[in-house]
Amino acid sequence: MNGSEKTFITLAQFLKKAGIAATGGQAKYLVKELSITVNGEKEDRRGRKLYSGDEVVIEGRKYTIE
Repeated sequence: MNGSEKTFITLAQFLKKAGIAATGGQAKYLVKELSITVNGEKEDRRGRKLYSGDEVVIEGRKYTIE
């Protein structure tokens, strides 16, 4: 990785890591069903890339990506 590339995690991966979804299939469903915003914008794409410092709000609970 060179200096211009940033590491990221997808929204679906985050849902699994945070314990909100148990499987990728469940994450796919939850992304469409839950109220999720990323940096203040509604999000329903499970492949959305999340970077360090992004703020994710799921059903009113706030998470900050590290």
